[in-house]
Amino acid sequence: MSYLRRAATLVTRSLMATALLTTAWAALPATASASQVPESTDPIVLTINDWTGQEINTRIMGHVLQSMGYNVKYVSADYLAQFSGLESGDLTVAMEIWETTGKQALAKAVKTGDVEDMGPTGMQSREEWWFPNYVKKQCPGLPDWKALNKCHKLFATPETSPKGRYLGGPVTWGGHDDARIKALGMKFKDIHAGTDAALHAEVVSMIQRHQPFVAWVYKPDWLHHKYADQGTYVEFPKYTDACYNDPSWGINKKMKYDCGKPYGWIKKVAWSGMKDKWPRAYKAVKAFHITNDDIGDMDYAVAKEGATVKGVVAKWLKNNKDKWEKWTQP
Repeated sequence: MSYLRRAATLVTRSLMATALLTTAWAALPATASASQVPESTDPIVLTINDWTGQEINTRIMGHVLQSMGYNVKYVSADYLAQFSGLESGDLTVAMEIWETTGKQALAKAVKTGDVEDMGPTGMQSREEWWFPNYVKKQCPGLPDWKALNKCHKLFATPETSPKGRYLGGPVTWGGHDDARIKALGMKFKDIHAGTDAALHAEVVSMIQRHQPFVAWVYKPDWLHHKYADQGTYVEFPKYTDACYNDPSWGINKKMKYDCGKPYGWIKKVAWSGMKDKWPRAYKAVKAFHITNDDIGDMDYAVAKEGATVKGVVAKWLKNNKDKWEKWTQP
């Protein structure tokens, strides 16, 4: 009899535990239980490009997807070369394609049907030739590009003399500055910085030494965030699509790129198969939104205050939980 009573007791306890667990599970919001069951356990591959702000945004998105139960993988990729991986599905998401340098590449990729424009990030871009305001006294007529060209000797270095030196971004960023120099007949030579960090370090050094220079400066970025009121963008002929596509447009009737860069949106892009394979993750990426000030502050903390990407991402996620949790909603 004692054996039967013990058995009955164990069965009763088991049934009670099951009932309690079922009740607790039912009490949870539907999204909480669903978030633990991703549609596919295959990794969502996010690209890391070679500037800090992009990595910050990518890891923010990655952490949000992980909180939803997804398997996330990060892969380093060249900014423009990554489109081939997105088209094949080897890469899933790229968090920053800038209108300034990626507009044409994005349009071409979307046209294949294998890449989807996931909409704006909320950030607004500009990346163009930039000079410190103290140069204006030495070069009347700035910021007009024609005035800059007349003053080219002011910017000459032993490496470029008698031409002026333009400190460009890394070659992988595109931008067509070499073609722009030729099309506009500018007496400058484009010297590409090897890395984003090298570009930043040299610009800051030249500002501190009060040296005349013109360089690729972009926003959102910590450097522009800090020095915006101390410098000015060169004003080139205004960009139009025809400038990049039709040699007969503009000042030079035989060459393209005789204008400045486009500027405006920064968009997210994805492999078109993401929508069907990971539909909830797809919606979260589309919902991602951040501001220039947000990224400028985080970027500056990493570059100048000794913070880590991991640290600023964790802080932003903690302070903005109400914002990013909305991205995860069905």
